[in-house]
Amino acid sequence: MINFLKSLYLTKRFFYSIAAITVLFLFSFWITAIYPIIWVILVILSIALIIDIIALYQSKGLNAQRILPEKFSNSDANSVKIQIKNDYSFKVFAEVIDELPIQFQKRDFLYTAEIKPAENFEFEYEVTPLERGEYIFGRLNIYAQSILKLAKIRKVFNAEQMVKVYPSFIQMKKLNFLAIDNRISQAGLKKIRRLGHTMEFEQIKEYVTGDDVRTINWKATAKHRSLMVNQFQDEKAQPVYSIIDTGRVMKMPFEGLSLLDYAINSSLAFSNIALRKKDKTGMISFSAKIDKILKDSSRMSQLQRIMESLYNISTDFKESDFGSLYAGINRFITHRSLLMLYTNFEHPSALERQLPYLKAINKRHVLVVIFFENTEITKLLHSTPENLSESAHQGIAEEFSQNKVKMAKELQRHGIQTVLTRPKDLSINTINKYLEIKARGLI
Repeated sequence: MINFLKSLYLTKRFFYSIAAITVLFLFSFWITAIYPIIWVILVILSIALIIDIIALYQSKGLNAQRILPEKFSNSDANSVKIQIKNDYSFKVFAEVIDELPIQFQKRDFLYTAEIKPAENFEFEYEVTPLERGEYIFGRLNIYAQSILKLAKIRKVFNAEQMVKVYPSFIQMKKLNFLAIDNRISQAGLKKIRRLGHTMEFEQIKEYVTGDDVRTINWKATAKHRSLMVNQFQDEKAQPVYSIIDTGRVMKMPFEGLSLLDYAINSSLAFSNIALRKKDKTGMISFSAKIDKILKDSSRMSQLQRIMESLYNISTDFKESDFGSLYAGINRFITHRSLLMLYTNFEHPSALERQLPYLKAINKRHVLVVIFFENTEITKLLHSTPENLSESAHQGIAEEFSQNKVKMAKELQRHGIQTVLTRPKDLSINTINKYLEIKARGLI
């Protein structure tokens, strides 16, 4: 009986009808002729309510399920599918209330539908997570009404479901498609003209029209008495590491995502491209000390290991120790490698403290320092000041913006490759830099 009462709800139509009948009873005090008619209406309403309730409880009613993907992609729209089967012999008016994970902070989810008898009804909605981790969906509540709409019953499905939110594999697949399809110029990516040759020798062959005359092997030419050229092939399986700073500087949020999440999404997309280019990829995360090291590998299964490693990375609000990073790189990375360092510097003094370590790392490896423009400051620079205070703020913002450019030039002056980028353009610019370095044969 308790379960019956908990699942039964009276609708607004019923209460409006009761309110109207109450008003009619009030008027019957002056117009006595309508008094018996009102009682008839009340009896009819009561009978209709009983019929409505019986109809709603006469069969299994509705069956529903929530279908979640195996994992969600961070910062991307992910689809959630709801399937409802109507086992009633009449059309049902359904209200769907899904209890979304607490991370979305959304408590007004409501979807309404008219479902025909014996129909399998299906709809989808999208959610966009902005944090990695476990997301728990609560109950799936379905409220069913008949055509009378005097009462409705609630049925609960999927008591609890959990889905993990991983770094943006949707972005990774998109960029992977563009690279494989040789359309790097699309979506902000650009083609890099190959300069010169790599140093991996393949064979000596006879010269044919179109061969680069700079590759002529004069000793072989003299021996065979015909022009012979050296043929080279791209060097492959070169070690490439994504190094992610997880210190407090990476907690800064832009457009809903922290700099750390932008770096993680970019690392996954970049690692996928590097693996497709037959390079070996690895990953390091650090703050006050080195937290995780994933040794480089050229196997495609490495991508899944990188994704699992990136899934649990979080900031610890400590000062990043580049000295510890330098010691760790010397210890664990023995071959000359391409190191893509994701970090951030807001003031030249911060860069000055770490510059000796960056220069030392760059002596043994090809180091690319990737840091971020402050897009909020950029917005302030493009706004029109309305008073003296706003003009002063704009002047300070200009200084901060110029400091970023100066820091990039300072790194380049010491021979360190640099990427200064807006957070949302991080993946594109990082891949561009990697392709440029490959084209120039720096690794």
